[in-house]
Amino acid sequence: MNKTRYALVGTGSRSHMYIKAAAYTYRENSEFVAMCDTNLLRMDYYNRELASDSHGNHPPVPAYKAEDFEKMIRETRPDVIILTMPDCYHHLYGCRAMELGCDVISEKPMTIDPAKCQMIIDTQKKTGRRYTVTFNYRYSPRNSKIKELLQQNVIGKVTSVNFEWLLDTSHGADYFRRWHRDKKNSGGLMVHKATHHFDLVNWWLDSTPETVFAMGELAFYGKKNAEERGLKSSYFRAKGSEEAASDPFALHITPGDRLDQLYFRTEAGDGYIRDLNVFGEGITIEDNMSVMVRYKNRVMMNYTLCAHCPHEGYRIVFNGTEGRLEFNVVESGFTRPGEDMSVFGMREYNDDSDMRKNMIPEIILQKHWQKPEVITYTAGTGGHGGGDRLLLDHLFLGVKDDPLHLAADFRDGAQSILVGIGANIAFTSGEPVKVQELIKF
Repeated sequence: MNKTRYALVGTGSRSHMYIKAAAYTYRENSEFVAMCDTNLLRMDYYNRELASDSHGNHPPVPAYKAEDFEKMIRETRPDVIILTMPDCYHHLYGCRAMELGCDVISEKPMTIDPAKCQMIIDTQKKTGRRYTVTFNYRYSPRNSKIKELLQQNVIGKVTSVNFEWLLDTSHGADYFRRWHRDKKNSGGLMVHKATHHFDLVNWWLDSTPETVFAMGELAFYGKKNAEERGLKSSYFRAKGSEEAASDPFALHITPGDRLDQLYFRTEAGDGYIRDLNVFGEGITIEDNMSVMVRYKNRVMMNYTLCAHCPHEGYRIVFNGTEGRLEFNVVESGFTRPGEDMSVFGMREYNDDSDMRKNMIPEIILQKHWQKPEVITYTAGTGGHGGGDRLLLDHLFLGVKDDPLHLAADFRDGAQSILVGIGANIAFTSGEPVKVQELIKF
């Protein structure tokens, strides 16, 4: 049997899931042949991990510097390129991969602005290659159940959606410690993080966004906000700082653990600092955002995101012509000072005994003139509400039967980021944005 050959670009924390999948979990169907990064030390770390993994020793794979990307494709002949580098570079490597005859699997978001998005669309159209965007939240059984219920028209025609997303003081703070804090890299949380959420709504509603209006502020993190609250936080990074030792927002890494080996011990390779002060200078993204969206099918959505909450999860309500569907998910009930649980995309989450018993999400259906009804479903396990494992099955084993349309392509990737891009434009202009005018399919 011919195995699908995979190469990966960008060996930060999110790459771990895909390397393990290609090298071990799906090895009967796949072959992991190469990786590419700006940092040779980080690739050396993954090659050591491959060789010592408990699933069975995997031979080291060739490691290529970023400038040798095309050389990697020529020499190792991958069928698929997996993109897990910072978002602002997805278009460069994704488009060149398609031009050189490879399919692409891209971590979300697909990219961060209209010009880069158009470049991906045009290149896919020219080459005909497959471009998959990994929206693992679709695959979570709880979110799939919502899709199933809406397909069954249990509340009639949906008229409006209220959606609140809460990031806690561990996960939310982490976006302000690393490369995501600069909007030029990530598009801000409206693009990098909320692309998950906007894709869910596009998918749930089976529609596309038309008009976006939004307001956003950096209201909690950052030097100015800390000073206004009388908080002294003058250190640059947590490592080696006495001041950071007492800061509950600082990232404290245990020597020898995975994060230490992947980042602290590889800093000499590219100078990347993983533990910046969330109350320092240089933060250009927002931490509180409110968005209004009008969809093609005339549904209206109110969406909010807060990145400094004491617990983590989301609440969503669908109002319809025949009733109301409500869903409240608590993904992390609390966060301890100095705790980081967002390192390798496996945050599923505080499982602390009795508290976890009260965190099982319930879907509540209430039709007009009837009492509320609890909708049951089989919960998932693992990262992103069980979505990671099911997503990987689709990516590495193929899609045979997909009645809920879980698999997402470049069109879905583009439509999800259009809401966040429109929101970013509205933050500055103060005007509604016709987002379908930003790109052309």
